[in-house]
Amino acid sequence: MARPFYVTTPIYYVNDRPHIGHAYSTVAADVVSRYARLRGKPTYFLTGLDEHGLKIERRAKEEGLAPQDFVDRMAAPFRSTWEELGCAHDGFIRTTSVQHRENVQALWKLMQDRGDIYLDDYEDWYCVGCESFKTEKELLEGNLCPIHQTPVERIKERSYFFRLSNYTQPLLDYYEAHPEFVRPEARFNEVKAFVKEGLRDLSISRTSFRWGVPVPEDPEHVVYVWLDALMNYVSGLGGPAEEGEAPLYDEFWQSSGTITHIVGKDILRFHTIYWPAFLMSAGIRLPTQIWAHGWLTVNGEKMSKSLGNFLAPGPLVEAFGADVLRYYFMREVGFGQDGDFSHRNLINRYNGELANGLGNLMNRIVAGIVKKNLDGRVPKVDLDALEDIDLELIEKATAASKQAAKHLEALAFHRALDTIWELVSAANKYVDSTEPWKLAKQDDKTRLEQVCYTVLETLRWLSVMLFPVMPNKCNELRAQIGMGPLLPTEQADLWPSAWGGLRAGTQTQTATPLFPRFDEIQERSVLERLGVEVKDVEPGSSAK
Repeated sequence: MARPFYVTTPIYYVNDRPHIGHAYSTVAADVVSRYARLRGKPTYFLTGLDEHGLKIERRAKEEGLAPQDFVDRMAAPFRSTWEELGCAHDGFIRTTSVQHRENVQALWKLMQDRGDIYLDDYEDWYCVGCESFKTEKELLEGNLCPIHQTPVERIKERSYFFRLSNYTQPLLDYYEAHPEFVRPEARFNEVKAFVKEGLRDLSISRTSFRWGVPVPEDPEHVVYVWLDALMNYVSGLGGPAEEGEAPLYDEFWQSSGTITHIVGKDILRFHTIYWPAFLMSAGIRLPTQIWAHGWLTVNGEKMSKSLGNFLAPGPLVEAFGADVLRYYFMREVGFGQDGDFSHRNLINRYNGELANGLGNLMNRIVAGIVKKNLDGRVPKVDLDALEDIDLELIEKATAASKQAAKHLEALAFHRALDTIWELVSAANKYVDSTEPWKLAKQDDKTRLEQVCYTVLETLRWLSVMLFPVMPNKCNELRAQIGMGPLLPTEQADLWPSAWGGLRAGTQTQTATPLFPRFDEIQERSVLERLGVEVKDVEPGSSAK
């Protein structure tokens, strides 16, 4: 049996509703988990919510609600958004749950037993937005947070500390022994450079607010929100608080399986320095890999409340469909790099690649040639009698399958889609070269059947390779070529490797086009509904 695979998103802070930045992380994790399931791996995908901290306490007060009532209200939009986007998570952790609180307190006791926690006075600058302390060196002029560019607060209080300074060398040793621990490499270099400067002990409790996990045996203190939040990756599986009664924890964390955290680059330090140090102290295994993706801007501008350009995923899903938005996220931006979300680029990708590329290939063969000339059935062909041009497309499909798998395993989603779209393009060129419409007129049925089968089988392969990114559209495609939906299991590797899986005589189905094109009028209408300025839409932009 394949090794277990565990993938997580960051848990999202519930001070506001989900936006496309949250969606980007969650879709990426869903793509990774769907790919792992296709390969027959036992897989668990966790997401959830970070519900403690000063920022939540203040926001709840502004809303006239108790903190628990506030976070309960905010949880629903996150759940519904992931459902709308087709993100099939296995677990949804909330840090206000009893299970999580018990695990945070268990982690605290393990670190305390190790001698890594002590009580002292603390004074430093604190950013409420980051829920973290900042050094003088990190602040911008005017004592501003470098991330939020808002004033930080001077905090002085009694605090428990974690002996992070003791883990400078152990962390550096671990980084050297595990060169793939943080991706992309440039981010890993930043982390190593920071640690090499030496680490200060870390304040891990607060007394100036009450909304958090109480410190064991000292309830005047609540656990620092990042120590609390990071433990979600373990508590979401049951964790050490339920050792012996937590089969998910045993299978997906304690085993030799793969553990992958997907996070934004702004929270990389917490995940690559604090989190592994906490785990080292507690004697718990470390994750296999931490992937930091970049930030998304919107139409060239940073998302901010003041600009009013926080984009909710819901209206985009309504306008384009979940799978189209998922495709755009994974296609447009190299994972690990900063990128821009542009409504017009989305439409251009849709028309140019989905409608003109894959959709056109489907329509030409299934709704056109096969329906009209082969009674809508998959033809029977002798695979040993195929011509060179057929074999060339098969070779391209085989190479694309191997290369796309390699890219998906490295979370290089855009490269995987580049590879897959080279195959889509090759298949369309194959149709242009073989001209099946002429074969039908010439009554060359044997050759017509060879060409149609080659394209239909290519479409079958594409339906599997694209499934992690566009699961619903791929199952629609499969239905049209007479196949059932993909149902990944832990018993079988479903990634395409053997040619000839389509059975002769299978009845194909014609339905509405997978990706109907947007014309200029439809483009303008969609952009207007989404509140995008349309006065400068270029004539013919929808045809790009």
